[in-house]
Amino acid sequence: MEAGGSIGFPAAYVRLVRPKQWTKNGFVLAGVVFSGEALQASSVVEALLAFVAFCALSGAVYAVNDILDIEEDRKHPTKRYRPVAGEEIPVRAAAVYAALLIVGGLALAFFLGFGVGLAGLAYLALQAIYTPVLKHVAILDVMSISAGFLIRAGAGVAAVGEPISPWLIVCTGLLTLFLGFSKRRHELAALGDAAVMHRRNLEDYSVEMLDQMMNIMISATIIAYTMYTFLAYEHAYMTASIPFVIYGVFRYMLLVHRNGGGNPDTLLLQDRPLQITLLLWIAVVMTVIYLL
Repeated sequence: MEAGGSIGFPAAYVRLVRPKQWTKNGFVLAGVVFSGEALQASSVVEALLAFVAFCALSGAVYAVNDILDIEEDRKHPTKRYRPVAGEEIPVRAAAVYAALLIVGGLALAFFLGFGVGLAGLAYLALQAIYTPVLKHVAILDVMSISAGFLIRAGAGVAAVGEPISPWLIVCTGLLTLFLGFSKRRHELAALGDAAVMHRRNLEDYSVEMLDQMMNIMISATIIAYTMYTFLAYEHAYMTASIPFVIYGVFRYMLLVHRNGGGNPDTLLLQDRPLQITLLLWIAVVMTVIYLL
């Protein structure tokens, strides 16, 4: 089914690729920071270009999802205002736009290196399986989201060509599982009885069960990060970053539960204490890695 209307304004095309979601691609930059290459201009440029490539690829995926989910989005209280569902952008134009972003993103990724390009292909392959299949299977849907973050982190490591501690990959996986379950909780809390109409697998979840899963993941994340700070460095200075991680994840959980649950996708962009905590954590990590 093709949405009607004329070609949308440029602002609609910007909204289609959801730039507010691009904070997720920040995981691409972890490689340059934790590999000790953040003071090398060439490595920083390569990491930033990898970030741009994944912004293009993830934007294309959002556009394709909006095309495939057009009917479901029109039944959703907020998603019905998305450019494709709201008929600001025709389906055909959105498809062409997505194709251009995929070609451009992959071209840039392979320009940076085979490993980065392979990560880009793996990300698209995951999304191709996630949208029609995994998205509708409870637990596997959240694990797929977490895998997407791990692929981003892997792309960042490949871009700078320097290894990082496997413990950091473990921490990334656990943290993103926590974020994924918190997103499902928000959907249940926000949509109520209409949740199943929006996403079929939500009938397999409950707020109580998701709260338990989030508690498990948040505990595992803190334990894994604590072990990382002890095992990945010869000195104990990195342990100074642990309080910021603990406060950050607890603050995030507070916001998810407040007033029925906030939208996990935009919490970092909206909450000043969370932003300050992230900046302080980055400052401590950078000081330990590059100055001590």
